[in-house]
Amino acid sequence: MKRLVREVALFGMVGTAGFLVDAAVLYLLRTTLGLLAARVPSFIAAVAVTWWLNRRFTFQRRPSGLRKWEEFRRYLVLMLVGGSVNYAVYAALLLAFGVFREYPVLGVAAGSIAGMGANLLGARLFLFR
Repeated sequence: MKRLVREVALFGMVGTAGFLVDAAVLYLLRTTLGLLAARVPSFIAAVAVTWWLNRRFTFQRRPSGLRKWEEFRRYLVLMLVGGSVNYAVYAALLLAFGVFREYPVLGVAAGSIAGMGANLLGARLFLFR
């Protein structure tokens, strides 16, 4: 139980770092790509950062046994489940409420929270066992 609590807390902290990367890349690319399309590279950047931090800190006692690039590829695929939830919430809020178009970071935050549970389960159950 103690291990689970530790992993959930670390996963949340790593997720916060991923959220910051996601939001920063979104804001850098929003004028070039638009608010919806900019979420694709911002999400991939956040996945890369969270993969590295999670393997280094959250799941250091649960190595996957895979080569780094294979582990990253699988992590990316698993994060697409939570990422789909994340993006759906983000896009729905952006399209439905003007405040989210004015402050898209709020939509990124809401989407991140919505997708976090699916991401944690995927990482714990299917990659870092």
